[in-house]
Amino acid sequence: MIIGGFSSKFHQLFYSNMQNFKNHARYYPLHHFIVTPLTLIYFIWSIVNVTSAWGTDSLNSGFYNLLGASILLILPILARIYALKNQDRIIRMEMRQRYFELTGESFSGKEKKLRLSQIIALRFASDPELVVLIDKAISGGMRSKEIKQEIQNWQEDKKRV
Repeated sequence: MIIGGFSSKFHQLFYSNMQNFKNHARYYPLHHFIVTPLTLIYFIWSIVNVTSAWGTDSLNSGFYNLLGASILLILPILARIYALKNQDRIIRMEMRQRYFELTGESFSGKEKKLRLSQIIALRFASDPELVVLIDKAISGGMRSKEIKQEIQNWQEDKKRV
């Protein structure tokens, strides 16, 4: 019951509001607020240990701890990078499919004129405004933030990383 209650409170806190420009950024609490900070603390602690062990017999163990801490610090960052790169590929495929369904044309010509950040921002646009926003983003060189602010009918995506 406690776990179920925590789970529902967690869901309400992070996922219950209708997604829009102001609240679309997502945090994964286990990653952002527990694992990454703990590995950073361990890394800093290891540096302190190495500096305090300088010139003593325990310097070797301090370096081993620092090596382990460095590896542990890199792992959650690397996992996040892998997930985001995979998500970027999926977003590009999704946008190609949506554009083709809406226009019957390939997205490749437009895609070459857009930055990835623009494509990611455009994915939040509803179908009726997507094609217009794509052309506006290309002609106006809009930044991703500007594109998101232009969206009138926000398409939620609460499953992204």
